[in-house]
Amino acid sequence: MKDTWTERWNDRYSSEEFAYGTAPNNFLKEQLEKLNPGSILFPAEGEGRNAVFAAQLGWKVSAFDISAEGKNKALKLAEANNVEIDYQVGELETLNYPAKQFDAMALIYAHFPAAIKSSIHKTLDTYLRKDGYIIFEAFSKKHLEYLAINDKVGGPKDIESLFSIEEIQSDFPDYEIIQLEEKEIELNEGLFHNGKGSVIRFIGKKK
Repeated sequence: MKDTWTERWNDRYSSEEFAYGTAPNNFLKEQLEKLNPGSILFPAEGEGRNAVFAAQLGWKVSAFDISAEGKNKALKLAEANNVEIDYQVGELETLNYPAKQFDAMALIYAHFPAAIKSSIHKTLDTYLRKDGYIIFEAFSKKHLEYLAINDKVGGPKDIESLFSIEEIQSDFPDYEIIQLEEKEIELNEGLFHNGKGSVIRFIGKKK
């Protein structure tokens, strides 16, 4: 991954204020509260708002990101909420998570560079146990229309980094689909996710 990509996220997370707030993502909150706590992985977790929430519910939380600044903020947030999270910094192939380790995985606005996003999904899939759950919310390809109207809603500006239902079906083929839809939602998350946007939401149970 290019150093400029890492620099971009370190820069975004370096200020004192939390870029996407400290409250969990609404969809993630709703879904996690339905599940019995176990072990969960948060890829591209940034400043830790979702990981900390899961830890508060009793989950054993692992998280990673390419941004050391993101990790710093996440650990401070965890400490402030009296929970612990295991947070690693680096690209996925350097982190060596064991196969079939997790009961759940939460991909919340985990927009990896277009050239590698599908291969990352397929690697992440190997870390989930049979009957484990994926909780996914990220911007859809239709989101560019919303971004053109309001850049405060955030998200990638290139269509290849955005998602379609077909891509999710292709990247995660061996799942019982509990929910898979493209939906317009209203975002109010910190400084960089504000306004109407178009997202893909996916809940899958591994076969």
